[in-house]
Amino acid sequence: MTTLFDSFDLAGRRLRNRIAMAPLTRARSPENIATERNALYYAQRATAGLIISEGTPISREGQGYLFNPSIYTLEQIEGWRLTTNTVHALGGTIFAQLWHVGRVSHISIQEGGKSPVGPSDKIAQNAWSYAYRDDGSPGRIPASPPRALTTEEVGRVVQDFAQAAANAIEAGFDGVEIHGANGYLLEQFMNPKVNDREDEYTGATLKGRLRFPLEVVDAVIARIGREKTAIRISPYAQDFGMPLYNGVEETYAALVEALGSRSIAYVHVMDHTEAGAKAPEPSPVAARIEPMLRQFRGQLPNTGLMVAGAMSRKRADRLLAEGVVDMIVFGRWFISNPDLVARLQNDWPLADADPASFYPNPETLKNRDVEGYIDYPPHSIA
Repeated sequence: MTTLFDSFDLAGRRLRNRIAMAPLTRARSPENIATERNALYYAQRATAGLIISEGTPISREGQGYLFNPSIYTLEQIEGWRLTTNTVHALGGTIFAQLWHVGRVSHISIQEGGKSPVGPSDKIAQNAWSYAYRDDGSPGRIPASPPRALTTEEVGRVVQDFAQAAANAIEAGFDGVEIHGANGYLLEQFMNPKVNDREDEYTGATLKGRLRFPLEVVDAVIARIGREKTAIRISPYAQDFGMPLYNGVEETYAALVEALGSRSIAYVHVMDHTEAGAKAPEPSPVAARIEPMLRQFRGQLPNTGLMVAGAMSRKRADRLLAEGVVDMIVFGRWFISNPDLVARLQNDWPLADADPASFYPNPETLKNRDVEGYIDYPPHSIA
């Protein structure tokens, strides 16, 4: 029976356990360049079988939040090297999550105050960006109205992803995870209620919905290889104004089938079932995610499958034991438990995270670079 603590062969790379650290936006890089604080943060958590970095913008255009270490300049590539070298020195494996937020951005952080871009000019309802307020202070503010990318620009964004992947490998990452989830650019193209284009990337047809994400995957494979390429998806997420639509199962089944034929390193599924259980109204799709995961497992014979989403230990154990997935991705638990692997393996108690310190809020944190970031202690057995 497979457990969290068994090793796993990830596209020819031996991982020491089946626990992955989720990509967690922490906004602790003031110049959008990874620093020694970032390196220490990841080093503290390097006992995970796999670390997936925080969302790493592939371009200035792709950035939706301040203070995220990016991957499109020489300085940013150099900045990440300390993190990757440190994680490797501790025996860890780390992939960079490549991120383009699409329409979920703000003019204050776009070059020259330009509008954010997306598949269409539809505004992301209830979406926010961590950007600059009118008084120049950073804060959470509504996303700006977007403009639609031209057909030619879509091709340029595809190449931006490919270049960012090459940059990540140069920076020492073991591979990349393309962010295709949580209401950001790839998912915007896949949703026909957001994508009202009339060109070959149209959301009106299944082929059109999948063209952009598959072009991104293929471009990244061409630059760095399939064994270093992965993707995150969230079939039933409704983040940042992403509406559910008829045909979502068909869309993701076709996407995963195409990914399976490419034999990429892994597919990372964001499952909102557990999180949705805490909402006032149960999610109408909560019962569908496990059958979908089982279908994906059959479609990915040579590709790893992992799942994240407010995961309980009991459910994680069951999904692994039943062979539904290959790895379990933990997020918030890794924020407050840098030694999460040891705590789980020894049944030590888990520390609670403080949501007020998830981001460097100057109103709640005295030491924004450290507090709630690298100051959570390991478990003491004294």
